[in-house]
Amino acid sequence: MIMKHNEEQLSADWREDEAAAMKWMEFPREILIGKNVLNNVPDVLNKLKISEKVLLVTGKNTLDVAGKQILEMIENNGGVCEICVSEKASPEEVKKITEAGAALGADCFLGVGSGRSIDLAKLSSKNCDVPFISIPTAASHDGIVSARASIHSDGKSESVEAQAPIAVIADTEIISRAPFRLLAAGCGDVISNYTSVLDWELASRHQNEPFSKSASMMAYMSADMISNSATLIRPGLESSARIAVKALVLSGAAMSVAGSSRPASGSEHMFSHALDRIAKKPALHGEQCAVGSIMMMYLHGGDWEKIRNSLQQIGAPTSAREMGIEDEEIIEALLRAHTIRPERYTILGGGLTLSAAEKMASVTKVISD
Repeated sequence: MIMKHNEEQLSADWREDEAAAMKWMEFPREILIGKNVLNNVPDVLNKLKISEKVLLVTGKNTLDVAGKQILEMIENNGGVCEICVSEKASPEEVKKITEAGAALGADCFLGVGSGRSIDLAKLSSKNCDVPFISIPTAASHDGIVSARASIHSDGKSESVEAQAPIAVIADTEIISRAPFRLLAAGCGDVISNYTSVLDWELASRHQNEPFSKSASMMAYMSADMISNSATLIRPGLESSARIAVKALVLSGAAMSVAGSSRPASGSEHMFSHALDRIAKKPALHGEQCAVGSIMMMYLHGGDWEKIRNSLQQIGAPTSAREMGIEDEEIIEALLRAHTIRPERYTILGGGLTLSAAEKMASVTKVISD
């Protein structure tokens, strides 16, 4: 009987290894994190043999923060660089940027910004079948490394498959000068991995969904990096930006290993997307995911207070009031969250009752008593 069990286990392990061997994983070839690494953009382009024609996608503010400096460096090194200033992450904007890249004959796209510009560069570069480089000017979410992009259409936010960056250049001096709220939101996005992984484990047990132990460990490790350093993360500190960016990169790598967003997107993200559709003025993505994670950890029967305490130490919101959202909007988002990605099994199951939603939001102090 013991022999039979061992043979069955070996067979299961072999099938898992075989499936993993066929999985496509995308990772950046170069990752630069630190003070003044923006100056290395020409060196990275040369190392990757991308130095002819570059399309730089950025926003109005980040054009001055980093875009113009990058343009000057590329042109001084004999390259050609054109700039697209993005306005919103919409299908129309993706089409416009894709056409600009095609007209230029771009060898590479640079996404320079806090999130939107990077997402647009991801999708547009994929459409043009060329690589892109992620150059974050703020650490507001783990999309700076992942292969997924958030696009807004008809008042809805949708996460779509794009491509991972071939390189990441994160200048922590620039990132530390961005509004601290953005950094705190990025920390919240990473902390929410705690419940994402629990949901994934639940789906593996109940639905036999493929599960990667290595990806889940990386996701947990990134959350631990933030939680264990919460007292060190403060406004204006380059060292704080470095902690956040390293955690965000690790979280993005976990998704690459998994081949999906599973290790970093569960019920708390479904809650956040529901809130985007309901709230009159939604908060930042990472803020909403973090608050959602407090409540989802309560549902899992885990240590939700640890998540809440870490967020409070960082200075991130932990309640509806602190996010500028109405209590009623929180409850409505909780009731609708399970419909956002019905194919993704989470602790929410087939949905919550009104009394269950009100209780979890009240006990965790997300809404007022």
